Amino acid sequence: MTQTKPQTIRVLGIDPGTATVGWAVIEENNGILLPVAFGHISTEKHNTEEHRLAEISKDLISIIEKFQPQEAAVEQLFFFKNQKTIISVGQSRGGILLTLEQKGVRIANYTPLQVKQSVTGYGKAEKKQVQLMVKNILKLQAVPKPDDTADAIALAICHINSRKISSLI
Repeated sequence: MTQTKPQTIRVLGIDPGTATVGWAVIEENNGILLPVAFGHISTEKHNTEEHRLAEISKDLISIIEKFQPQEAAVEQLFFFKNQKTIISVGQSRGGILLTLEQKGVRIANYTPLQVKQSVTGYGKAEKKQVQLMVKNILKLQAVPKPDDTADAIALAICHINSRKISSLI
């Protein structure tokens, strides 16, 4: 009887933004989720858009090179309440997708509804519910801050859950 090698996957979750980009590297090994690292990239408001986008890309490259994720889960812009920031967040997301593609990281996109459904079981869950589930799933001491970081973790968890489901089909 041959045994299959356990598959370990590292997923980079990214919550796009201009002022703050949440990121998280989560590893799955034989069904066990482990937080490798998480945090956020902050840019200064007084800098030009192009400088802020370059800074996000540079920091993202450092994260990819340090943690070597094979796949990335990026939040899709599905609906946005603030019309003034949608364009800048869209530009940030475009820069993030370009950076991931250039670094050879496979990309999956998820709507907030898909992430909430995957992490809490309810697509219209409140942000606080998602944050508490992230904390519980990864057995963290506290809810990660800022919110963008917790959202990035939820994106990575969503992607890992989606990979499991698609492997059953």
